[in-house]
Amino acid sequence: MRISVRANILKEVRLRCQSLGANNNSGYRQEFEELNDVGKEYSTRAGDLVANREKNRYPLVVPYDHSRVKLSLLDLQPHSDYINASYVPGGCTERDFICTQGPMRSTMADFWRMVCEQNVKIIVMLTALKHKDVVLCDQYWPQERGTVSYGQVQVTTVSCKRGPDYFINTILLRQRGCPGERVITHYHYTLWPDMGVPKDAASLCAFTEHVRQHLDTLPLLGPTVVHCSAGVGRSGTFVTLMWLMQLCMREIRPDVRAAVEDLRRHRVMMVQNLEQYIFVHQCLMHWMSGGTAEPQVSSVQSQASAPWGHNHHHTSSKRPSRGNRSKKHRQDTAQHTPQARAQGSVEQLLNPANLLRRLLPASRHNT
Repeated sequence: MRISVRANILKEVRLRCQSLGANNNSGYRQEFEELNDVGKEYSTRAGDLVANREKNRYPLVVPYDHSRVKLSLLDLQPHSDYINASYVPGGCTERDFICTQGPMRSTMADFWRMVCEQNVKIIVMLTALKHKDVVLCDQYWPQERGTVSYGQVQVTTVSCKRGPDYFINTILLRQRGCPGERVITHYHYTLWPDMGVPKDAASLCAFTEHVRQHLDTLPLLGPTVVHCSAGVGRSGTFVTLMWLMQLCMREIRPDVRAAVEDLRRHRVMMVQNLEQYIFVHQCLMHWMSGGTAEPQVSSVQSQASAPWGHNHHHTSSKRPSRGNRSKKHRQDTAQHTPQARAQGSVEQLLNPANLLRRLLPASRHNT
């Protein structure tokens, strides 16, 4: 990231945040209220079926039909393909992430089946298991070293180490009838209250940046699973921040409103409240100003550069960095005059070629 470009982007973001925050955050409030109706035209037939209602932790948080994750059918049982989970974009494709609710006792086997079928390597958990007496997420992995079977999937916790504000679990999966095993990295960020925001932007920025760097060191893989309790508020905030970090690394001015709007076209209520919406802006300013300290965690080796640093090199066995892949994507898409997105058209919405273009400032379309 060139220093001059970084300075210009940071200046623009600061000025915009000052404008939005004037008069008791009136600008933030107006933008957030304008997002209220986004996605209401999309159907949720599968999640509303009587057979699937009990699989939803919260009755008002149901995945859209066009973006829901479909499991394989078990023994041709109807409705066994349903899980309350949605594909959402994150800067490279329309399926960079799967945002889902915290597993319930009745859905743990489906959750691990999804992890196996979608070739997931990283799970990001952003909620405590309980708040006072309210269960926010059921314990879906062995907390201590040991093995538990969930349906056809055997889950073994190999190690649990602590980062600055989170735990990192190394989990081994074996699926019945399938040869081999796979390793999952399970991040559990513990400082995020339900329906709120962390007290410290630096903490979440450091955590998000660490996960971002870890993703860039991995070979080509499936989506990253992100969940909180409902899979919309904290999960949406995390994915928005991760996405906009990627844009900044590509020297593209981040647009929080556009990112949240796009996420809400994939999953209902993403970035659930005004406090979370404002917090994304605060985290971006903190991160861009160089305030993120690189976490010292020995359990996950990352060779990625620090924020705003030079791109690191990968061997042929590694996937190219997201920044490099998306830079080429941006150059390719910028050669054509962008077409207006047809409202309500699921086919247009899920076209990966339009992903980055939707968040480019208007001045960049013709460069």
